[in-house]
Amino acid sequence: MFKILRTKLIYLILSVFFLGCSSSHHDFEEKNSEKEIIQELEKVISENLPKDRSISGAIVKKDKVIWSKAYGVSDLSTHSMSDTATIYRIGSISKPFTAFLMMLLIQDSIIHLNDPVELYLPEIKKLKGYSGATKITFQQLATHTAGLMREPELADAASGSIDNWESKILQAIPTTSLESSPGEKFSYSNIGYGILGLALSKAAKKPFIELIQKRIFEPMHMNSSYFIVPKERKSDLSAGMQALSGGETDTKTPLLEHAGRGYKVPNGGIYSTPNDLAKFMRCIRGASPNLVTSKNLALMQNKMIGIGEQNSYGVGFFINQVEEPTIVNHGGAVAGYTANFAFAKENNYGIIFMRNYSEGEPDIYELPFELLTALNKIKE
Repeated sequence: MFKILRTKLIYLILSVFFLGCSSSHHDFEEKNSEKEIIQELEKVISENLPKDRSISGAIVKKDKVIWSKAYGVSDLSTHSMSDTATIYRIGSISKPFTAFLMMLLIQDSIIHLNDPVELYLPEIKKLKGYSGATKITFQQLATHTAGLMREPELADAASGSIDNWESKILQAIPTTSLESSPGEKFSYSNIGYGILGLALSKAAKKPFIELIQKRIFEPMHMNSSYFIVPKERKSDLSAGMQALSGGETDTKTPLLEHAGRGYKVPNGGIYSTPNDLAKFMRCIRGASPNLVTSKNLALMQNKMIGIGEQNSYGVGFFINQVEEPTIVNHGGAVAGYTANFAFAKENNYGIIFMRNYSEGEPDIYELPFELLTALNKIKE
């Protein structure tokens, strides 16, 4: 439990996960089999899921999904119940996809990890404080070590049509400051990943969304993953619910954001399902299709920059190394939706959760750490 609390505290400090923390504890580690642990998980979800809310999840073992279920109401206005085809926004779990695309372009020799981004996106020179002595590389953007502030100071940066996201990035760059020297320290930056996505697009001379679809979604057969949910799948889209102060719920903002999120496409624009993200998880761990070399996959999942004493960030992923198992993960939180994607390096298990609400039980940021720790102790 100490490991979990420390990890969650780090996320809170970074403001990566800005939800309220739960102090609940479950009995996963007291179970003696995979079956018992999954039964306990189902009990936790069934007993704690708030009324009129939805949660979906999947557990991956090696290269197979061994558990996949959905619970609750996916759309209160239509009283639709969720199922394993229900689609959610994944928020910042989009960042590992952008990092994965970067690795693909490196393998294609289109870019190099330590190339200055200005070679492909000269507009980056308009950053506040940028100079010849502060050139930013692809590696620094991908590891949150570019020294950039978290959000730009452009008033409407996170609003507007998805078709205009590149324009929003270019408008946002001159309003974005360097808070530290590139390469000096970890500083989580949404605008940094927005700039990274645009720079990759410019380097490849193809639209970013097209690159993700053609280079990642299609070869992995991620047929329920989108930047814009098509009309024929709108009935599968869960309706997001954002908690407000005083116990009220905002459903309008999550609905409006389906039309566009301004610059937040490479850093938070993807929609998916747990089963689709399981395909990405298998590929990240080296299963077919082998799109990225084992060396580059290891680079993504190994320490590139420290965060505190026993936590770090790789390329697109957080790494928790307080005790075994070492857990590689990324979470996501946008208006009305939360998600978590986590897997253990020392064993074969990975876990994905998605919700259509912003806070409350079950705590999908704590659960993966408890589950993976318990599964790590099972003797097969």
